[in-house]
Amino acid sequence: MSEDMDDDVAKKFLYVNRKAPYGTIYALESLEVVLIGAAFEQDVSLAFLDDGVYQLIDGQKTTGIGMKNFSPTYKALGDYEVTKLYVEKESLEERGLTVDDLMDIVYEDEDDDWEEKPSIRLVSRAEMAEIMADQDVVLSF
Repeated sequence: MSEDMDDDVAKKFLYVNRKAPYGTIYALESLEVVLIGAAFEQDVSLAFLDDGVYQLIDGQKTTGIGMKNFSPTYKALGDYEVTKLYVEKESLEERGLTVDDLMDIVYEDEDDDWEEKPSIRLVSRAEMAEIMADQDVVLSF
């Protein structure tokens, strides 16, 4: 084992989503990689910036574009202990959106008698930069 590996400290992985959900493979690939990482008990969080905020829009309908709607999978992230979804406030505002336009994504907090809590955390651009700087690994899609 290499010297820089520390089994006692979990590395923090942030998956940055900047692309719209359909039209490219990036959003779906990111979601699949997140689920794989979470299955291996990585400390996983997601960031949604730029057109990536569209990935979390509630009520997506894809029949007109002939693609499978994978957005319901985001609601399963809590089952994989992925509970930190950071959405950049300025990216929403620049697209005429608010947090009310987003899906209701929750997780059950085992430390608080399994109370459902929101997974989406609205953050400013400056806060997003701090979150990114605090990660061990940042992967951009």
